[in-house]
Amino acid sequence: QVQLVESGGGLVQAGGSLRLSCAASGRTSSSAAMGWFRQAPGKEREFVSGINWSGDSTGHANSVKGRFTISRDNAKNTVYLQMNSLKPEDTAVYYCAARRYSTTWSSYVDVYDYWGQGTQVTVSS
Repeated sequence: QVQLVESGGGLVQAGGSLRLSCAASGRTSSSAAMGWFRQAPGKEREFVSGINWSGDSTGHANSVKGRFTISRDNAKNTVYLQMNSLKPEDTAVYYCAARRYSTTWSSYVDVYDYWGQGTQVTVSS
């Protein structure tokens, strides 16, 4: 079992930055592939960024490429999402997710086994 707790969300003006953190605990937390997803009101949950277990492979949705960076510190069992140049359309609840048996990240929601409770990010124009 893996438990995930997100933090770092908040209200920011357009053009600003936030860093989200996801603290993981459990037996496989340091070897699991991780992902960040987001869900805006009335919309489906969508992929934002993913990272493999070692941190040497990452991926980002086209909508955030060049603005968001995902990273991890396995010694701290924590994954980060650095978000720069934020836009109002980035407003959503952001979720951290982990895969149980795979070390490779994916953009598909259904392959992730564990989810955090989410953290709200609001970008004002």
